[in-house]
Formats: sequence, structure tokens, C-alpha cells
Amino acid sequence: MLNFNIRGENIEVTPAIREYVETKIEKIDRYFNEELNSNANVNLKVYNDKQTKVEVTIPMKNLTLRAEERHADMYAAVDLIVDKLERQIRKHKTKVNRKFREREGVGTYFAVTEASLEPETTEEEYSIVRTKTFDLKPMDQEEAILQMDMLGHNFFIFTDSESNGTNIVYKRRDGKYGLIETN
Repeated sequence: MLNFNIRGENIEVTPAIREYVETKIEKIDRYFNEELNSNANVNLKVYNDKQTKVEVTIPMKNLTLRAEERHADMYAAVDLIVDKLERQIRKHKTKVNRKFREREGVGTYFAVTEASLEPETTEEEYSIVRTKTFDLKPMDQEEAILQMDMLGHNFFIFTDSESNGTNIVYKRRDGKYGLIETN
């Protein structure tokens, strides 16, 4: 059973919105055993341009399901979120069935049904198709952002000239920049 924690930013979570979100997300409950007792954290956000963003996080013992979707229509975003969560579950179930069939633990969350035994047709294999090696040049954050923009990339890895640590600058969806610092 899923317990819902629904939060709204710049939007009031009305009973109609709450009911729609709970009804749609509860559909993924069919993929799990009855023992599943988890919280579904749902964050609804409305931006100034009337664009909505829906985030769903369902933490469990050995697996965390998370999906995020932006759309002009919040109800459509919720539908797309459910599709993403179902794809994640099917993908994980396929992996569990293939690699950990005889083990307990990760696979005990999933209910075994006729539908779940069908092979996943769009299984995605993770393979590295290209490897790059380069020296990290010491620079400040502004220079790293300039380098990233000049190269046309979404992120840039550099050595911070002050801390001598490896850092990453990246371009956010809102057009601003973010910084990841390593220890």
C-alpha cells in the first residue's frame, strides 16, 4: 500500500488534484507484493509561465523509484509520470529476473503474475561507446562556465584553482548554472 505525501508549490492541492494523483499513481501498486508499504512523495509545482512540474519519489528498501515531468497540463504530467514509473519497474524487474533470480532481497518486492513473466522487449543495455581522457586545468568557476559555453556543452569538469578539488559546472533547465563540488 502506498501512503501519499503530496506537496504543492505555487498551487493549492485541492481534493480533486489529490484524488487524481493518488488514483493514477496507485496503478503501479499492482507490480508489487502485498507487503509493500512505502511513501510516495509527490511535489507539484507551477511556474510563472504556467508550466507545471510533477516530481514523484518512492523510496523502498533496495530500490528508489523517481520520475519528473514538465508539461503545460498538470494532469497530463501525472499521466506521463505513471508511464515513466512503470517503465522503471519493468526494466528493474527484467534485470532482477535475469541476474538475481535465485537471490532474495531486491526481487521480493515484485509480484509474480503472468504479465510480469513476459520478456521486456525494449530492454536498454548500458554500454560505453566512447571514452575521453583529458587533463583538468586549474581555473575559477567563471572561467569554467565560459569554457563550457564556448564548447557548447551542458557541463564542464575542472580543477578549482582555490581549493584544488575537482568540480563540475552545469547548465540548468532554467538557464542558470549549477556547481558540484567534490570532497
